[in-house]
Amino acid sequence: MAHVTALQTGNRTPGRGETEAALSLAARLPRIMLESRRVAAAAHGVHGRRRAGQGESFWQFRPFSPGEAAARIDWRRSARDQRLYVRQREWEAAQSVWLWIDRSASMAFASSLAQTSKVERAIVVGFALADALVEAGERVGLLGLLPPRASRRIVEDLAEAMVLDKAGEERDLPPRESLPPLNEAVLVSDFLVPPAALAASVEGLASRGARGHLILVADPVEETFPFTGQAELADPEAGLRLRVGDAASWGEDYRARLAQHRAAITAITAGRGWTMSIHRTDRPASEGLLRALTLIAASRGAAAGPSVGAWAP
Repeated sequence: MAHVTALQTGNRTPGRGETEAALSLAARLPRIMLESRRVAAAAHGVHGRRRAGQGESFWQFRPFSPGEAAARIDWRRSARDQRLYVRQREWEAAQSVWLWIDRSASMAFASSLAQTSKVERAIVVGFALADALVEAGERVGLLGLLPPRASRRIVEDLAEAMVLDKAGEERDLPPRESLPPLNEAVLVSDFLVPPAALAASVEGLASRGARGHLILVADPVEETFPFTGQAELADPEAGLRLRVGDAASWGEDYRARLAQHRAAITAITAGRGWTMSIHRTDRPASEGLLRALTLIAASRGAAAGPSVGAWAP
């Protein structure tokens, strides 16, 4: 029988206080950083490598994005078919990737079936992804906290920024920002928020054409709801409790609501051409990282259209 790791002390009402120890990063960050480096080492070489040039070397043509200056259009290349193209140089090809990692109270959840809590796994996957991307010559930043940079100390930089951001533990959605067309957002969370709120956040980030990826971190118990008999359900963020006389009878309705919620998230990402992957905390962190790198590479290939050779002038 699965059970949930207790985050409570005494008879206190579940809420912010019960998850402070589980969400406090300072004491656990050294171990989390080492784990993220280990996970990233297994993925180095998976992501395509392209170092930023001086800005003069032609790399490829790419489709024109709404909102860009018309002066950037290469009319000679565009005259070949029915699309507008921009001549892209090497420095533009180095992506700026913006991370956001959810540290709200619901992320502290961990069942006996999981390897770790959702928040620890989210940080490991996020840091490992940043390390792999920087190794490939890209710039990585934290939304609202840290500008994109291609530093070999990216994991340390991210960790320092998160420790200083105490307000981040209260947010279950990323800051409202609008990213430039060549940028990407990677949001790591359980996304246990109303779909309408998530849709507004994604629309804001993507409003200028930025691509994005959602990594949904889930505990296996959240996926299956394997409880029977009497149970007490607690909302750690709202501080609410609900006693259930026959938990098994709730299972079918719960799984149906969860499927409905996931379908809504999928529709949000599909509507913007973003990707969404699910990573369970009973699986190795490396699986979540490799899946994210694969989706990022695939989405960039789709956005670029035909191969570089086919576009050569």
